[in-house]
Amino acid sequence: MAPDSSLTFRVHRRNAVLVGPAEQTPHEFKRLSDIDDQEGLRFHIPVIQFYRYNPSMKGRDPAKVIRDALAKALVPYYPFAGRLRELQDGSRKLVVECTGEGVLFIEADADVSLEQFGDLLQPPFPCLEELLFDVPGSSEVLNSPLLLIQVTRLQCGSFIFALRLHHAMSDAQGLVQFMTAVAEMARGHLTPSIPPVWSRELLEARSPPCPSFAHREYDVVKDTKGTLMPLDDMAHRSFFFGPREIAALRKHTPHHLRNKISTFDLLTACLWKCRTVALSLDPDEEMRIICIVNARGTKSGLSLPEGYYGNAFAFPVAVSTADKLCKNPLDYALDLVRKAKSEVNHDYMSSVADLLVLRGRPHFTVVGAYLVSDVTRVGFGDVDFGWGKAVYGGPSTGGVGTIPGLASFYIPFTNAKGENGIVIPVCLPGPAMPKFMVELDTLLKQPAESIDEQVEFAVLRSAL
Repeated sequence: MAPDSSLTFRVHRRNAVLVGPAEQTPHEFKRLSDIDDQEGLRFHIPVIQFYRYNPSMKGRDPAKVIRDALAKALVPYYPFAGRLRELQDGSRKLVVECTGEGVLFIEADADVSLEQFGDLLQPPFPCLEELLFDVPGSSEVLNSPLLLIQVTRLQCGSFIFALRLHHAMSDAQGLVQFMTAVAEMARGHLTPSIPPVWSRELLEARSPPCPSFAHREYDVVKDTKGTLMPLDDMAHRSFFFGPREIAALRKHTPHHLRNKISTFDLLTACLWKCRTVALSLDPDEEMRIICIVNARGTKSGLSLPEGYYGNAFAFPVAVSTADKLCKNPLDYALDLVRKAKSEVNHDYMSSVADLLVLRGRPHFTVVGAYLVSDVTRVGFGDVDFGWGKAVYGGPSTGGVGTIPGLASFYIPFTNAKGENGIVIPVCLPGPAMPKFMVELDTLLKQPAESIDEQVEFAVLRSAL
């Protein structure tokens, strides 16, 4: 049973307080990287974690435990306790003034039990605005707290940990690194197992800046046909893709590539095609799929140090007309996605930084765009404050900033049958959602050459 969207409950919140570092920390200015401070990351991102009652923690208040641990973690992670400023030289460069003012913390109680949310926790979550309260004035880009945390105790002894982060400070991997540090302090550690590393100069533009890629993700496109999502009448649903669903989609790919295509690429092509069909756009409308590609690790050649918690990803984009996406088989979209992702390496990241500096740190293109991000390996669900791993951990919505329906996240999930897979929240205008579901169902049920589902079980186990 998925979360009941009609579920309502009351949350009693205490006033938000500022939690600063437990010890004195340096007062200094720290520059963000030229990847960090682009316009498309100047917003706050929400995350939510559900934790089940643990008898071994009886008598311990999760709000107090986490608040005390947070203060300790903010000593090594003291930039989070500061405030963002923008240099007044016309460059729009962001820096953190490490003031030690602290992050916002809210203690709350809800008259609901974890069981009432349903057996299968997945977005969209009911009363989300009550579980992560937007303290007035707290979500500004500049001069506001960089983190807001709300711990809500439930009637059954379970609790919900909700967090909002200014995205310019960290990506998902960097955020989980910080959350893990808080969790380690909550379990009695004296220092984080992975010391934080700033080193934002590693992702600065070259001198002089010299972009060497097209970077169509930053195209300037006017919304002449009203293709941005409306703010009202939006439908939210989550879709589960387990071994059987992935195997069914893989049947639509060229036989010689089937074992070489990643689950991410396959799902991304599928969602892009289904979403385009559902929106019923003009045939010549230009559509974009933006893939979040992690630049950490050996593939990119960046050699970022362990402990780096800044934004270290790119927004490579594939572009096609709506007509071609709708009429061509799935492998057409799949080929475009794979080619876009393959560009990301050390030179690509340097080129992105160069372009951002030359163009005044623009927002990535949102007209006709759909953004996807894979968080299956990030580790949100593994964060343990002492009560065990999260029953659900990860993104709480499918939007980016104030734009609904722009993004979907790939989240690790176990269904009612005990199958490991991926759950993907999708947000579309109300009339488009039924069309999306029909198109997806067609792809999943369309007869095609048989493929061994055991391959998909192995692939998903290794991915999760």
